[in-house]
Amino acid sequence: MTTLSDLPFDIASLHAAYAAGLSPAAAMDEALARAAAADDPGIFLHLRPASVLAAEAGALPRFDPAAYPLWGLPFAVKDNIDVAGCPTTAACPAYAYHAEADATVVARLRAAGAIPIGKTNLDQFATGLVGTRTPFPVPRNAVDPALVPGGSSSGSAVAVARGIVPFALGTDTAGSGRVPAALNNIVGLKPSLGALSATGVVPACRTLDTVSVFALTVEDAWAAFHAAAGPDPADPWSRAIAVPPLGPPPPALRIGVPDAATREFFGDGARAAGFGAALDRLAGFGAQIVELDFSPFFEVAAMLYEGAWVAERMTVIEDLLRREPEALHPVTRRIVGGADRLSAADAFRGIYRLEELKRQAEPLLDGTDLLAVPTIPTVCSLAEIEADPVTPNSRLGTYTNFVNLLDLCGISVPTGPERDGRPGSLTLLGRAGQDGLAAAVAARLHRAAGGTLGATGHAPTAVAEPQPRAMPGEVALAVVGAHLSGMPLNPELTARGARFLGEARTAPRYRLFALPGGPPTRPGLLRAKNGGAIAAEIWALPLEQFGGFVAAVPAPLCIGTIDLEDGRSVKGFLVEAAATEGADDITPLGGWRAYHASTLTAG
Repeated sequence: MTTLSDLPFDIASLHAAYAAGLSPAAAMDEALARAAAADDPGIFLHLRPASVLAAEAGALPRFDPAAYPLWGLPFAVKDNIDVAGCPTTAACPAYAYHAEADATVVARLRAAGAIPIGKTNLDQFATGLVGTRTPFPVPRNAVDPALVPGGSSSGSAVAVARGIVPFALGTDTAGSGRVPAALNNIVGLKPSLGALSATGVVPACRTLDTVSVFALTVEDAWAAFHAAAGPDPADPWSRAIAVPPLGPPPPALRIGVPDAATREFFGDGARAAGFGAALDRLAGFGAQIVELDFSPFFEVAAMLYEGAWVAERMTVIEDLLRREPEALHPVTRRIVGGADRLSAADAFRGIYRLEELKRQAEPLLDGTDLLAVPTIPTVCSLAEIEADPVTPNSRLGTYTNFVNLLDLCGISVPTGPERDGRPGSLTLLGRAGQDGLAAAVAARLHRAAGGTLGATGHAPTAVAEPQPRAMPGEVALAVVGAHLSGMPLNPELTARGARFLGEARTAPRYRLFALPGGPPTRPGLLRAKNGGAIAAEIWALPLEQFGGFVAAVPAPLCIGTIDLEDGRSVKGFLVEAAATEGADDITPLGGWRAYHASTLTAG
């Protein structure tokens, strides 16, 4: 019989236990017991009293995970994010204050049924990627105590990796929501900027910060993100970012990766081999791997600690730095103090240069659906960071520092143990708003990687890949030709915010033709008595984009209603019958991809 202490503490296992009669108060006690059993004073800077947690658990409404998707889930909060009734220190005792209200993200998670159990350690003022720049005890890496825990969200990552909580909040400016995930064998979701409110969060760089989510699985990270996301009038950087239900990834994606000349691992053969293996797995899913010159991205990364954004960090702590400099960690003081060498003119020069580099990066992003990079190029030991507090930290940010400056979303995901036994991790990056696409690919990659969840020893629970349907405000659209994923016109869909719902086949009463003209070559789908079933993809297009999309459809194509093999009827591309006269009938091939493959073979 499975006991509470045996549960992996992911959402599925806890909700199954609640459905079987477990009380949420018992789960809160178990979370506190696990925190005590970890015997690591560096993880939590403040734990809420058991009596308070029990009272909040007892006040939950009736168990209803549909209405309260995070019902009864304990979670941890990085200590630069406010939790009402708790101190917020940002890992600096001289800065500490008592939070009177929850940060917006915490309040939204509570509204979904979750209960915060405490505040976690961090690199002071979220300045660092190693997790050791704190005046408090350093959290121990959950999978290898010789390594740094990663930062700045060190305590949150370790709490999840040890199975103390199903998910935890961090923040991410330069990689703080991804690097600790990689070093502790968990998932780190860094949303599009503005998707999660920053109200009630101590900023590092206010224009670049985002709250992030750590979890044992992509599905759990997405559930927390989905519950917490949404515009906040109190946050001027907040914006509406679509957070749909997690779905499957399209079958044909172009994924950009660093080319041989810009692929850097600092001599770490295990990380290099692991990244190559992860790319092979992505290619096995049908992705086309596209090598890119990452030089513009790396130039952007270098700007984060060399110009305007160092001065932005100064805006947060200038009063304390001037009044009581010894209150700051020596490395934090040295980094932020560099702002004194910068002028307002330097800040504008940095902003101008960033815009130039963004323009250089645009063609690289335009030619791909996502980017894939190593989350970290190499590991970092406690001994290495003790000997040199800066260089190893900088190396950890090789593939993370440019992301927020370029307004990209990202998610880091475990890829299985490397040949040295340490965890492997890959990060998928997309343009702002592509969070769902990146997470869908990450979830498939994580399921295929196997391994264990964090340091819990538990294997991932087998779950079926979700098959979502169009939501209110969306139109389900069947595409059979050049708008298929990986085809030339697919960006006409994705640029309008369309999301992939799944592959399908039409009912067996259509004929498919290769129409003359192009490029691109286009198919025509015609309803016919002697037809066949044709391969299709179903995409959900926002209703407000549907009219503009239809208006751009050229004759002889049109949008009509298509019957699917599974009995559904959706909108989709059809062709006027007259246009098929003299066109090649390719129905026996079963679909446009098969036709293209046949033309390549013939060539």
